[in-house]
Amino acid sequence: MLSKKTQYAFHALIYLAENVDKGPILISEIAQEKSISIKFLENILLELKNSGILGSKKGKGGGYYLMKPPKEIALAKIIRLLDGPIALLPCVSLNYYERCENCRDEAVCGLNEVMGRVRDSALKILENKTLKDILTKS
Repeated sequence: MLSKKTQYAFHALIYLAENVDKGPILISEIAQEKSISIKFLENILLELKNSGILGSKKGKGGGYYLMKPPKEIALAKIIRLLDGPIALLPCVSLNYYERCENCRDEAVCGLNEVMGRVRDSALKILENKTLKDILTKS
């Protein structure tokens, strides 16, 4: 399940993409339009900025803006950045692998096999869908 933080990040990114022609957008405008707490949104946008997804400009005419076109921002990247692994079990995670405490042998674990397939299916979608794909639906 996506955290509220990630859901809000997607709402903010969609707003920035829809208003890309306006230039940098103030955090207060995004917060008001998307009904998100300014303080919470500040942390989210700062994280997105530090990862290179957003840029910011200070002073008059300042605010946040997308560093890349929406068609180049993969949904999987945003989810991993804010929520961590996409896999439902740590033993099938590609980027955050951890051995499960209760598992005796991953090679014969049926749950590991099924969750690996779930991960692969989710990744096939999330790595090939971008911010542009969710723009058309919102």
